[in-house]
Amino acid sequence: MDVRRVVTGHDQQGKAVFVSDERVAPVSPAVLAGSEFHELWGGDTVPHFPDDGLPPPQKTYFAPVGGFRFKMFSLPPVGEALPEDLDIGAALSELQTLLPGLTDYMEADDPGMHTTATIDFEVVLAGEVVLELDDGATVHLRPGDTVVQNGTRHRWSNPGTEMARLAVFMVGAEHDRVT
Repeated sequence: MDVRRVVTGHDQQGKAVFVSDERVAPVSPAVLAGSEFHELWGGDTVPHFPDDGLPPPQKTYFAPVGGFRFKMFSLPPVGEALPEDLDIGAALSELQTLLPGLTDYMEADDPGMHTTATIDFEVVLAGEVVLELDDGATVHLRPGDTVVQNGTRHRWSNPGTEMARLAVFMVGAEHDRVT
């Protein structure tokens, strides 16, 4: 997906200005065949204005308490095969480099299932997805549908025939069961 990011900020006098207007290339880890992640904006602390409009530091994929993330992600239809010659060790290392900390929350014994200390606001932009909770309850979502994910254990899948695309805004939150 071609994603354009326009960023505003402030000049030395505090006047609103356009700081950048650029395309954001997706990250496509080999171990998540067909998936795309667009890292659009975020920070690990509460923003302070006026600012220069430069991206704040972000150490990990998920936001810490007081931090936030704005992203897009794309899921291929269920059944997207990994390349037969994929070096899993190297692919997992690549995933950690491209999306730091993402795998820290993924359950090795239940692929795709994860719980994070974030509140996630998601909107389906294209395709369809199924959101599954830890007890097997599911909801089928289509373009325009939204989810407020309150730190629950869940996984995503795409039962359709086309790429599913979602936008997500995450806010770091206190969570008694996630560190």
